[in-house]
Amino acid sequence: MKTFALSLAAAALLGLAGAAHAYDPKATIADLDARLAKIGAPRLEGKDKAGDKEVAAIYYGDRKINNNYDVVDAIRKAHSATATVFVKEGDEFVRVSTNVLTPEGKRGVGTQLARNAAYAAVSKGEQFCGPIDVLGTAFDACYNPIKDGKGQIIGVTYIGHKK
Repeated sequence: MKTFALSLAAAALLGLAGAAHAYDPKATIADLDARLAKIGAPRLEGKDKAGDKEVAAIYYGDRKINNNYDVVDAIRKAHSATATVFVKEGDEFVRVSTNVLTPEGKRGVGTQLARNAAYAAVSKGEQFCGPIDVLGTAFDACYNPIKDGKGQIIGVTYIGHKK
C-alpha cells in the first residue's frame, strides 16, 4: 500500500511538472525552434503568397514553411499555445505559417508583426519574451529571430500562451 501511495504521489508531481512546463513560454519557443531545426537549416528561396501578399518563401531544409501548418499546429497540440513563423519582407515580418486566428476566425497568414517591443528586439537579432498583444488578444509570448547560414535575419518564430 505504501508503494502504491508513493507511486501516486510521484505521478501527481510529474503531472504538475508537466503542466508547469507546458505553459513555460521559453520552453515552448525552444520546442518550436527545435522542431523546425530538425527539418533542416532555414533559408529564403523565391516568392510565395501569404494571404493577399507576395512574400519571400522560407524553407527549413527542403520543406517550404509558407502555408504549411504542421509544425505550428503540433505546438498548439503539445503546449496549448499559438505559434507563428514570420518571414522578413523589407522592414516587415509577415506571418506565413500560423495558428493565430483573426477576429473572423481565419489563420492570420499575411498579417504583419506589430511595431512593438518584440519587433524591436528581433530586428536587432535578440529574443523577446514577455506580455504582448497579438491581433487584439493578450499573450505571454516569446519571439526569436530566424537567421540564415550567413547570420542574416530572415524571419521570426513566435509562441504565445493566452493570458
